[in-house]
Parts: sequence; C-alpha cells; structure tokens
Amino acid sequence: MIVGVLKEIKDNENRVAITPKGVQEFVSKGHELLVQKDAGIGSGFSNEEYEDAGAKLIDAPKELCEKAEMVMKIKEPIKDEHTYFRKDQVLFTYFHFASMKELTDNMISSNAACVAYETVELEDRSLPLLAPMSEVAGKMSIHIGAHYLAKFAGGKGILLAGVTNVNSGTVVIIGGGVVGEAAAKVALGMGANTTVIELRDERIEEMKKLYPKLNLVKSTPENIANEVPKADLLVGGVLVAGAEAPKLVSREMVAKMAPGSVIVDVAIDQGGCIETSRPTSHSDPVYVEEGVTHYCVTNMPGAFPRTSTFAITGATLPYALEMADKGWKNALKENPALLKGLNMIDGKITYKGVSDAFGMEYVEPEKALG
Repeated sequence: MIVGVLKEIKDNENRVAITPKGVQEFVSKGHELLVQKDAGIGSGFSNEEYEDAGAKLIDAPKELCEKAEMVMKIKEPIKDEHTYFRKDQVLFTYFHFASMKELTDNMISSNAACVAYETVELEDRSLPLLAPMSEVAGKMSIHIGAHYLAKFAGGKGILLAGVTNVNSGTVVIIGGGVVGEAAAKVALGMGANTTVIELRDERIEEMKKLYPKLNLVKSTPENIANEVPKADLLVGGVLVAGAEAPKLVSREMVAKMAPGSVIVDVAIDQGGCIETSRPTSHSDPVYVEEGVTHYCVTNMPGAFPRTSTFAITGATLPYALEMADKGWKNALKENPALLKGLNMIDGKITYKGVSDAFGMEYVEPEKALG
C-alpha cells in the first residue's frame, strides 16, 4: 500500500503521525511511505531520518494525497486540506466530527473513508487511540491551570501546592476517565486539594482504592453545582465517545467561581463540557468569561510534540499496519475495534454520535462497507 503522512498545519501543531521507526516497520513489510517534507521537524525528527528509514519525501501536500491510498495525520483536516481527499481513499486521524459541522459536510462531499482515532473501541469500551493523548492533556491541564493561577497571568495568585501553614489550592475535575485520572495524579502530586466528580459508581470505588487522598463525588447536577464554586482550578474531562460533550457546567455555576479562577476544558475537542467554553489555539489560548480565565485549546498535546508523537505512534501503528497489510476495507471488516473507528464512507455517516449531533442519516458501517 502507498501510505502518505501529512505535515500538520493547525495552529502550533507540531506532532507527526508516525516516527521514523514506524516508517521502517511499514517499509519492512513492503509498503511505500510518502512523508511530507518537514512533517517531523516539530517533534524533533529530521527529513534525513525519514529518508534513512525508507520514506520518500514529498513537498506538496496535494501531490502526496493524490498518490496515497491511506493518509495519516494527527489532527482533523483544516479548510485548506478538505479538497485533498477522495473516494476509495482512507484518512486515519483524529476528527471529532460531532463538534464541527463544516468539516463533517466537507468530508461527506469528499466520499473518502474517515477512520477516527478517537472512536476505535475495544470490547471493554476503552479507546486505545484516544487514551495516550487524553493522558497527555489531563496531566498538562494541571500544569497549565497552575500557570494561569499566577497573578502575572491574570489569576488569583494561588499556589496549588500551598506552603507550610498556608492551605493548598483546590482542583475540581469533572470526569474520572483517562483525562480525569491523569489530572488527579498531577494535582495530588502537587499537593492540591483534589476532587473528582464521576458518574459511574464502580469507577468511584476503583479510584478511592487507588488514590486514598482523592475526594470522590458522585456526578449529579446538584453536586456539580456545589463543587464548582470551590474550585481554584476546574478541569473538564467528560467524554462521550464520538459524540458532542454534554454541557455539565452552566454559565451560572461559572459566575459563582471566584474572580481569577481558571478553567481548563479538555473536552473542547468534542465541543466542551462547560457552557462558557469556546475553542482557542496555542497562539491565543485564553479568554476571560464571568471573571474566570478559560483555557480551551483544541490540540493541547501539540504543546509537547516529542512525548505525544512517540505515544500516539505506539498506539496507532498496529492498526495502520493492519489496514496496509490487509487492505483497509478488509481490515475494517475483520477487526470490530477498527470498524468502530469508521465515521463515514462514500458520503455516508457510519457513526451514531456524529449523525445524532447534526440530525443526519446514519448508515450501519457494515452496510456502508458492502
């Protein structure tokens, strides 16, 4: 198979979809790898490293996509890239369609097969390709939040760790999944008073055993309304796979937070779980709403591309190799986890969370594949 790897052009997105070592694995199995020139520079990989691994460098992204049978990326195609893709070609990347109608419409028009990292799902309902970046974003959320709590950054001047004879700051995390657990680990490590609000009883019991110092609260509207105003730092880590995130924190709740508090909405890729959240970028990461600093960058792990690229390649490579080795249609038919990643094909939406988000027709992926 001819596999193409595009250079990311989203604001300050320095990750790349495959490492040179990953290229070697494809080439060793007889596949042809096309890598856009400078695609790996932001992650610390030179063009020479990709060539030495067996890849062919391509300057123009359009030329790369015209030649490739499978295109790999990290983030969803932005507007300038929407016309690159075609029928009988598979695009393997993060999409987050449910929060982006224009992207959804344009990829439907392309007739390409869109396999989304974030909806590949194992039998135990875990999301193996989302988890690595969720962990990065969760851990990062506490570091970022701690920075914006500084007075020079517009915050209330609270040190999350506290000091001798002075109370620590308070972190409230909504969601006890991968993001929430990663955030809680860092917050607890800093010494912050840390609360996780979680819906699932079994998960609450599990986290109680793992983190005895963690305050666990059942997710109900009343409990969320009670905990949010206490937060110096509020982290949104709610996920409904492939669907738009539910708005669990209202504007009224945000208004009750103390001025200079900070919100980091990690769920912003799927629309955000806080009513006052709106997408931001690494170039312009924050805004103030109701007196509270909001950080809602849609590609948070792009800030740490070296770590993130190694993590995401380790997760995606087996699935990408399977599609290359078997042919992507056969691989989708044979691997139920990979099939759940199929969000659209031939202009048909094949993921229920996406069709529900926009009131569009849903087609069973098995039927759409023929």
